[in-house]
Formats: sequence, structure tokens, C-alpha cells
Amino acid sequence: MNWRCIFPKTLARIIVAAVIALSLCFCMQSKAYATITLRAVMHSDLKIIDPIWTTAYMSSYYGYMVYDTLFAMDSKNTVHPQMVQDYEVSDDKLTYTFTLREGLKWHDGASVTSDDCIASIKRWGSKDSMGQKLMEFIDKFNVINSKTFAIKLKEPYGLVLASLAKPTANVPFIMPKRVADIPASEQITDYTGSGPFVFAFDEWKPGDVTVFKKFKDYVPRIEPADWGSGGKVVNVDRVEWLSIKDHQTAVNALIEGEVDYIESPPTELLPLFEREDNITTRTLDQLGNQFILRLNWLHPPFNNVKARRAVLAAIDQISFLQATIGNPKYYKECPAIFSCGSALATDKGTEILMKSDIKLANKLLAESGYDGRPIVLMHSTDVDILNNLGPVVADKLRSAGFNVDLQSMDWQTIVARRAKRDKPADGGWNIFMTALATADIMNPIVSVGLNASCDKAWFGWPCDARVERLRDQFARATSLEAQKSIATELQVRAMEIVTHAHGGQYYRPSSWRNDKLSDVIGGPFPIFWNLTKAK
Repeated sequence: MNWRCIFPKTLARIIVAAVIALSLCFCMQSKAYATITLRAVMHSDLKIIDPIWTTAYMSSYYGYMVYDTLFAMDSKNTVHPQMVQDYEVSDDKLTYTFTLREGLKWHDGASVTSDDCIASIKRWGSKDSMGQKLMEFIDKFNVINSKTFAIKLKEPYGLVLASLAKPTANVPFIMPKRVADIPASEQITDYTGSGPFVFAFDEWKPGDVTVFKKFKDYVPRIEPADWGSGGKVVNVDRVEWLSIKDHQTAVNALIEGEVDYIESPPTELLPLFEREDNITTRTLDQLGNQFILRLNWLHPPFNNVKARRAVLAAIDQISFLQATIGNPKYYKECPAIFSCGSALATDKGTEILMKSDIKLANKLLAESGYDGRPIVLMHSTDVDILNNLGPVVADKLRSAGFNVDLQSMDWQTIVARRAKRDKPADGGWNIFMTALATADIMNPIVSVGLNASCDKAWFGWPCDARVERLRDQFARATSLEAQKSIATELQVRAMEIVTHAHGGQYYRPSSWRNDKLSDVIGGPFPIFWNLTKAK
């Protein structure tokens, strides 16, 4: 027998069998520990990852993944501790003492401290409308120990906890002190958070995909999740936000099971889901949203109140709503600057806004002394809810006599450009359109559009001492009746000077694969904790 011929063959068989066995073992282990990835199509791409520097909602959504908050609001607008374990309010209502929960860690392994919290409140308070008002009442911060700190007020202020629980942009996210010490006028470059997900910076491809990974050392609260409050229990290993600019492609991807969730599918494409048993479509934010038209007070012609009122006279809400939503099931005209159905809703002072009166617009524009200079209107082309607004506004304003320069760009470019104070001819702007969640407009303190504090105001920088006095009175009001009276006066004044124009109320449902995702909860922002994805 020729062993030299047989042995190599036998050895080869043994080696092949061993390789197959190892491969099978590896495959079984891989299957047992397969990464659970949730793929979502969001309403816009993420390009700015500093949720304090900008009010862009995508940046706030990113913030909720990566950071946490001291307090949070539930679906009944009740404030609950989040990072805070215990808190006390002194009998004179001047001192608030907060103690952090045990186990709070940054993504780099360091513990969250009182110094981090104080620095974060200060950074947020220098930028956000509600934060700025809170800071006016704060006398000083005191560090008691690494886990306990206090806020000392100059006088009692009933919105301390509500401010720290503000649910939408700008959200008072807590950042490491080294990050929060960077002025809010500058964008941060350190993305360390303490929230339920870690931002995978090395996998981030703007215009393509944004990746988050489960933070395994995150310790959730024991209470059930409700909006931003309660236990943020993460049941997936990885979340991918995909940028799919063609809406039909995104819808097809959901139908075929290539993605799990679409945050905001266009209304006209929703019928495609109706015959799909495996797709659920539901409005997760029952409060809705409001269109906003913002004018730049810094430069002509809108440094003149009559030119601003000419815009109000020219436009109307129904044109915006029909052009963007189309289906009356998902929209309604709403004269209330604080949203219809809210405790502060009124129609006072809004007659000029609720119908298009071109003759009045012509008259006001002539009285303003408008010289025919081009009006730079920034038009978003990649967010479906905003895509049709620019041409509608341009048409109305041209009828009123404005020389409109409609400049088309993606939304993230608008987000960056609207912060510029340059002249419109030098890269600045005159008008942009956006939309705000009702949670962002429910009262005069939270509403960025009503902040008329000049250089500290939101983009557009309205400047009016009377509005600021009324906002201050509202902050001090102790009864709902007094608040309603002040809010009505504020709405009338806002329409007189035109802090902004509100363009109607609408609702946007989300869609997801119900054969893959379960326990999806609602809120004024997309929530990626609590839900479960089938393996």
C-alpha cells in the first residue's frame, strides 16, 4: 500500500472537515449574537451635530440619542426628573437643589458631575429663548458636591423645572464641562454624551448615513417611557438614519422591508401603505406643527414695519397648507399664534394674516418706501414639508410688488445660512420658511418666534421692548387668567410689528414595519428607545 499517496488525501479530508465544523460553529455563534440594526429614513439629513448652536430638529433628534436631560416632560405636559434623582425647593422658592442619579456616565467612562450640569445650563441659557428668560432670574449656581448642585434665584420663578424639561429645540442637553464651556456661538467638535446611544463619528457620512450604537453602560430609569421621560431602555444594538432623498424610493424600501421606519412620509404617498398589512401609519405627535415665515429685521426692506405688514397682507395660510399637505385630514387653518386647541389660543389681531389681500399689501409696500431691491427668499428643496413653500411665498410677494430672488438650496444649508447677519447681497437673507412643533410654541416663553430681544433673539433678530415686557409679565403671572390676557396682548403686538407669520397647523404621521417593530411610542420627536425589533 502506498501510504505516501493515501496520507495526503486523508489529511486533506480531515482538514476540510475541521474547517467546515469551525465555520458552522462560527455561523451559529454569529446568528446567536447577530447585531440588531434599526434602519430609519428621516425627514432630512444630519449635518450639524451641535443641538445648542442650532434649533434644527435633526440636530435635536441627534441630541436625544446622544445626550440626556436633567428633567423631561411626558405626554400630559407633566415634568419628571430624568438625570436628577431628587430635588428640593426652599420655602421661599428661591433655591432649587438637585442631586444626580447614581450610575450616570459619559461615553468615555467618566462620571457625570455637578460642574457638567452647571456649564451645560449656562451654555443652553445663553442661546435658547426659554433658557435666556430663566437665566434672567438666576442669581448664582452653587456646587455642593460632585453629585449635588443648587440654583439660587433673584426672585421666585415658576418655570424653573419646565425650562429644564423643555422638550424640543433648543433642548437643555447636558454635556461634559469641557464641551459646554465652548461658547454657544461656536459649534462643538467633541461629541461625548451620556445618553442611551453613542454617536459613531467614524461611520458618519453626511448625505448618506448617520450611525448610533447602544451605550451599554447607560442606566435607564425604572419608570415606563413616556415622551422624553421615564426609562430609556434600548432594545437594539444599532440605529442607522438613512438619507434617501427620493421619497418614492424610501416608500418602496419600507414596503420591501429594506428599511424599518420612515419618520415623515409625504401625505400624497400614504395611500401606498393602506393595502400593506405589515405597515402601520400613525401620527406620533398629536400636538401637531405650525408653519413659520421669518423676516430679517436687520436689513431693508424688513427693517420697516410697513414692509413686514405688507408680507402679512399678501400671504394666507390655506395656500401654504394646500401646497404642502394637500389632504385636509392632516391640516387646519389656525389664527392662534400659540396653536389652536391650546389654553392660550385666540384669534385677536390676526385678521390681516388669514386671507390674502393684495391691494392692502400693495398699499403698505408703497407706504414703506420700498425701492425695488431684490428680496432673498431661501427655499428648501430636500424636505418635502417645505419644498413647495418657497414658490408659493414668492408668487404672493411678487403680486404685492416685491422683487423676489428665490434661492433654492438644501435645508441644512439654510440652517447654516440663516445664522448669518450679512447683507442679503453679501450672502445673507431676507426670508426663510420653517415649521415648529406645537411643543415649541405653546407659550410666549418657549416660543422662539416671539423672542424680540434684539441680538439675543432667534434668526431674524426682532427687537421690541414692549414684547419683551409682556413676555416678562407672562413669566411672573400666577394665574391662567392673567396668562391668557397677557398672551392675547402679545399676539396682537406680534402681528402689529410682525415678529413672524404663522402659516397654519398640520400633522405628519410616521410609518413603520409592524412585522419588525413593536412598542413604538409617540412624542414631539422620534423616539428610538423602548421599541423592539424582531430578530
